[in-house]
Amino acid sequence: MRLKLPSSQIYCMDTNFWNNLKRPIIGLAPMDGVTDVAFRQMVVRHSKPDVLITEFVNVEGLARGAVKMLHAFRYEENERPIVAQVFGVEVESFYKATVMLLNMGFDGVDINMGCPVNKVARKGSGAGLIQTPEKAKEIIRACKRAAKDFAEGISMEEAGVHEAIIAEVNRMYPKGFERRLLPISVKTRIGYDKPVTEEWIKCLIEEDPANITLHGRTLKQLYLGEANWKEIAKGGKLCKEAGISFLGNGDVKNYKDAQKKCKKYKIDGVLVGRATFGDPWFFSDYVPTFDDRVEAALEHVGLFEKLLGDKLFFAHMKKHLGWYLKGFDGAKELRVNLMAAETFDQAREIITVFRNSLDN
Repeated sequence: MRLKLPSSQIYCMDTNFWNNLKRPIIGLAPMDGVTDVAFRQMVVRHSKPDVLITEFVNVEGLARGAVKMLHAFRYEENERPIVAQVFGVEVESFYKATVMLLNMGFDGVDINMGCPVNKVARKGSGAGLIQTPEKAKEIIRACKRAAKDFAEGISMEEAGVHEAIIAEVNRMYPKGFERRLLPISVKTRIGYDKPVTEEWIKCLIEEDPANITLHGRTLKQLYLGEANWKEIAKGGKLCKEAGISFLGNGDVKNYKDAQKKCKKYKIDGVLVGRATFGDPWFFSDYVPTFDDRVEAALEHVGLFEKLLGDKLFFAHMKKHLGWYLKGFDGAKELRVNLMAAETFDQAREIITVFRNSLDN
C-alpha cells in the first residue's frame, strides 16, 4: 500500500544536504569509466571529499531493464553524501530512474546536461540538452516529481520501474531506505558551441534545482583549451541571487587551487575531476611518497577485484595503475609490464616484484 504523507510532513522531511555542507564545498566530479566504487573508495580512504557523484548511467537503458548497468550505482556508506548521476532524453525514463535510485538510498540525483561526447550529445542528451531548454526543464520537473512521490511512499512497481531492475535493486539493498524528500541537481556546461551562460543558467533556475554545477567549457571545446572561470562566476552570481547552491568545474590543479577559485569567483564550491587521477590524497594536504603510490596501486587492485571484479574486465583497472606509477626510474618499463597483465594476480605480482627489487 502506498503511504500518502501530508505536504507539511514531506516539507519537514526535506534533506537537501547541499545547503548543509560547509563552504567551500570541494567534491569529486563524476567521470565516466573512472569514478566507480573502487576509485571512490580509494579517495574516501585517503582524503574525504565533501560530496561524491557516481559515473553517469543512461535512463533509457534502465527503463528497459538493463540490469548490468546497476554496477555503476554500487556504493559504500562511508561515501556519503553520495549522489547518483544519470543522462538521457526520455522524460518518463528519468522519472522511473529517479524513483529507483532513491530506493537505493542515494542522497540525491544529478542530471547530466554536460557530457560532450558525440554519441551522447548527438541524441540530444548530456550537453545536447543545452539546445533544447524546454526539454531540459521538463526533465528536471520529472525528477523532482519522482523525488516527491518517493517521499510520499510510491513503490518502484507503481512508478513503472522494470521488473528486472526492481529485483536487482531489492537484492542489492534488501532493507530499503527511509522515505524523505531528496534533492535533484544538474551538472552542465557554459554552452553548446559558444558561451550562453546567463541565458542557460536562468533557464535552469526556473525549475529550482537543489544545486547547479557548471563546467567552464562549451560542448564544442570538449576538454580542450582552458576552462572559462569568468563564465562560471556569472552562473554563480545568478544562483546565489536565486538561493541555489552552485559549484564550478574545470582545470582545478590542486586542493589549494580549489579553495582559491571558490574565493576568487565567489562560488559555493568546486568539483574536481582529472586532477585526482592517481592521487586519492587530493582532498588533503598530504604529499604522497613513492612508496605511498606503489602501496596505493596494490590497494586499488584489491578493491577493484573485490567490488567490481565479477562485473568488469581487469582492463578497466589498467589506466589507474598507469596514473599511480609514473615519474620515477623504471616507471615506463613497469607500466609496459602492467599493460600486458591479464589478471589481478598478475598485476599484484608485477608490482610486488618491482617493489622488492628496489629494497634489495
